[in-house]
Amino acid sequence: MNPVIIAAICLLVLLFLKAPVFISVLAGSVVYFIASPGLPSLIFAQRVASGIENTTLLAIPFFVAAGVFMNCSGVTNRVMHFCTVLTGRMAGGLAQVNVLLSTLMGGLSGSALADAAMEAKMLCPEMERQGYSKEFSTVVTAVSSMITPLIPPGIAMILYGSIANVSIGKLFVAGIGPGLLLCLAMMILVSMISKKRAYVPIRTEPLPKGELFKSFKQAFFPLCLPVIIIGGIRLGVFTPTEAGAVAIVYALVLGISYREMTLQGFVSAMKDTVVTTASIMLIVGAASSFAWILTRERIPQTLTEMMILVVHNKYVFLLIVNLFLLFVGMFIEGNAAMIVLVPLLAPIAAAFGIDEIQFAMVFIFNMSIGAITPPMGTLMFVTCGVTGCKIDRFIKEAVPFFIMLAICLLLLTFFPIFSTLFVNLLY
Repeated sequence: MNPVIIAAICLLVLLFLKAPVFISVLAGSVVYFIASPGLPSLIFAQRVASGIENTTLLAIPFFVAAGVFMNCSGVTNRVMHFCTVLTGRMAGGLAQVNVLLSTLMGGLSGSALADAAMEAKMLCPEMERQGYSKEFSTVVTAVSSMITPLIPPGIAMILYGSIANVSIGKLFVAGIGPGLLLCLAMMILVSMISKKRAYVPIRTEPLPKGELFKSFKQAFFPLCLPVIIIGGIRLGVFTPTEAGAVAIVYALVLGISYREMTLQGFVSAMKDTVVTTASIMLIVGAASSFAWILTRERIPQTLTEMMILVVHNKYVFLLIVNLFLLFVGMFIEGNAAMIVLVPLLAPIAAAFGIDEIQFAMVFIFNMSIGAITPPMGTLMFVTCGVTGCKIDRFIKEAVPFFIMLAICLLLLTFFPIFSTLFVNLLY
């Protein structure tokens, strides 16, 4: 049997047995090298190491650290208060706060899992006390956390840009469109469900005079971070990697100025950064070795030739890719799937004349959906683990949200303007 088939079978079996993703991918790579006589095993170690040596990937620990510092320095509470003021009179007030907070925090943390865990702890208990069902609160938190990797500076964009050699600055800008689209769609759906179930607004009376300005003033400096990052990259002041370092300094300055960053909080934030970064880099290194195997076997080139012969329309290709990625996302963690599949699919998309920015957004959006779909949805497990919601109830409650996500995905697929509008304006 072909060594690459044996490796793929080994990887899939371990994934179905719920082994950690990086162990599954590493095991598949090891099996390939064992089954390939004459292939030096030293290459395996070199590919794993070189996969995490890309200087662009330095942006990942920087932005992770910046997000953690924001969470422990009082920034999150200020942004949440601003969201509460903005959406307080809307149907499903706290649920709307949940959605808007994820959108704004996406520009601060870049990590969907961190955002989901934080909001599940902060907002879900209060939502339940105000009459929202546990499963509705959990689903809203999980689905809204999908916005985080889309809004710059999303970690998924850094990974995609480094793998596909696409401008990370352009990907940051492109993510604004899909992020706002998902935010708006979610707020409309939450409003419809809340009216049907009589989930009351936070308040019914008008805002006290000056309250909106006061809350905006408190949240102003944290909300400037995405503007500083995108503006600095666009103007050539710093690279995306250097932007991560700028974000850390900015977060520390805010924490010190708000007088809420303690030494204990700083140490705890550093531990969280190390753990989160290590988990991402283990997957990156493992998947990098497997991607090398696929390239050595000429699988990307073969797939490109086959796809061009069979499919003659780029929109048919995009529909096939969507179905494939949705299926893959159900079983494989998004970062691992990205490192393995982007080298396969990006050349085919380019051969069909699909804009590289649009394809990147479609790919990242698909992987985000995979994070809330059973049986391996990481966002689903994180939020249910925090709130205590049963998985079967989560899935049943999430059906309207899955329909909404399918509509948003089709809009991104067939209307490139959602992905490229802001890129064309700025670049």
